[in-house]
This record gives sequence, C-alpha cells and structure tokens, in this order.
Amino acid sequence: MKITKYTHACVRLEQDGRVLVIDPGVWSEPLALDGADAVLVTHEHGDHIDVLRLLGAGVPVFGPRSLRGLPYTPVGVDEEFTAAGFRVRAVGGRHALIYGGEPDCPNLGYVVEEAVYHPGDSVHVPEGPVETLLVPLQGSWLKTAEAIDFVKAVRPERAFGIHDGQVNERGLSSLNAWLQAETGCYRRLAPGESA
Repeated sequence: MKITKYTHACVRLEQDGRVLVIDPGVWSEPLALDGADAVLVTHEHGDHIDVLRLLGAGVPVFGPRSLRGLPYTPVGVDEEFTAAGFRVRAVGGRHALIYGGEPDCPNLGYVVEEAVYHPGDSVHVPEGPVETLLVPLQGSWLKTAEAIDFVKAVRPERAFGIHDGQVNERGLSSLNAWLQAETGCYRRLAPGESA
C-alpha cells in the first residue's frame, strides 16, 4: 500500500488502483483528493475536514455521526465497513482532552486493512497489531512525551508523523529527532512524500 502524506493530518492511501484519503482539512493540498474513491474524516475540526472542498469533490465520505454540512455515511466505534474497496475498522470514539476543559467531540480513528492506523486527534491504542502508525506530533491536546508513549504502546513496525501543520521547521526537526531516537521505528514524511 502506498501512503502519501499531505500537509497537517491528511494522508492518501493507494492500492490496486483504489484511492482512500483521510482527513483532507483546510490546510491540506487540494490535489490530495485527485482521483479519490472515498474519504474518511476523523472529526469535525477544520484542520481535518474541508466541507466546501468535499462538497465540490463529490466523493463518498465516511465519518462520525456528528459531522454536519455535507452528505456522508455515518460510522460508529468498532464498526467495520468498506470504503473505496479498503477494509476499515473505526476505533476510539472521543477527541483527546483539550486544555482548560474545552469540550471535546466525537473522534474516530481508522485502522485500514488491519495495517495502517490514523488516530485523528487522539492517542487511543487500538486492539490488534498495527504495521504503520500515523502519529500526531503536535496539538493543544498533546505533548511530545505522549506522542512517544503512544508509538511505544502501539508498537508498530513503522510510524510517520501527522498533525504537524502548526510547527515550524526548527520545531519539526526537534520532534522528529525525539521520535526517531526514542522509538526506533519513526521516519518523517514531508508533505507530498510517499512510502
């Protein structure tokens, strides 16, 4: 399976001519949706969903029952379904707690083909092995130690950073160095880079 990272939390999965995009938010490049067969949205925040762009794309969207403003297929925790021919399992359920008691919202992580895990804005550890973990690097709800502990708890074969759109290059260099040194399985993918 080919994984292409786009700005912030957006990734594109391609296999056997099928394309599944996860979290094409307002900061991600429009080309992430080119030829997409389906889209998964983890939660309602704009850095994970660009409603207007999705309306214009006309591609099937799957997401938590709290989404508004576009037609989509609602998905619940522990639900298994097929999107763009990919087997998907929804896990987690809630956004990580935000500072100062800010209310959270529904957040689904997605395990695709029992191989790739995109947690959205959470550090929920799914049941079962994960080959490739997409690990959040920065957020108002996250500190670096939690990201490192998340990778260690999931124990993937490889991990790539996501949720990094608010960090400058100096900060990214530090975050990437910490993840590499502490986990042994982490590698940075720059926006537009594939693995």
